[in-house]
Amino acid sequence: MSKFDTLEKLVAEIASRKTASPDLSYTAKLLSQGVEKCAKKFGEEAFELALAAVLKDKMHTANEAADVLYHLLVLLQTADVSIEDVMAVLKSREGTSGNVEKASRRG
Repeated sequence: MSKFDTLEKLVAEIASRKTASPDLSYTAKLLSQGVEKCAKKFGEEAFELALAAVLKDKMHTANEAADVLYHLLVLLQTADVSIEDVMAVLKSREGTSGNVEKASRRG
């Protein structure tokens, strides 16, 4: 069993909620509200994670990080970006200094 099984199951569950009733599923409700709402919710959760980390509360930080991961995956779903797309980008950056990679994105 992979340590990423839970994440893979969550990705699949979020994808399956695209056709679920927004009245019965929070995920379906978010997905039905579109990318703007999902982006806003992701931003709110990211801010809460940052605050929890600053407070140095490990359990609160872990809980907020879980919320961020969930809302990130929902946002990616609404943006039609797969987790495989994201992983391919990360793979392409392997072995490259963060400073070099960031400089290469400047236009």
